[in-house]
Amino acid sequence: MRKLIIASMAAAAFSLAACSEKAQQETSEAGAAVADDAAAAGDAVADGAAEAADATAAAAKDAGNAVEGTVNAAGDAAAAAGDKVKEETAKAEANDKK
Repeated sequence: MRKLIIASMAAAAFSLAACSEKAQQETSEAGAAVADDAAAAGDAVADGAAEAADATAAAAKDAGNAVEGTVNAAGDAAAAAGDKVKEETAKAEANDKK
């Protein structure tokens, strides 16, 4: 995009050689305005991309935390089940000895 603007400005500069000084000044100002607008648009796109990347990173972190919480809860449930099995096994062995 910037190469296109530069090429357009160069072509305009060559064609201005025969123009009056006032026309050259106006064309130069218009070219500068176009270049400023293009730079502002590029900055806006870069800012939007950075914000999108930050939002994606935050969402991934939140998802990771949710998965971690689920895994921890499943581990706690499995441990509790194992404790219950151990307890019931001990009761059954005690009943067998009677």
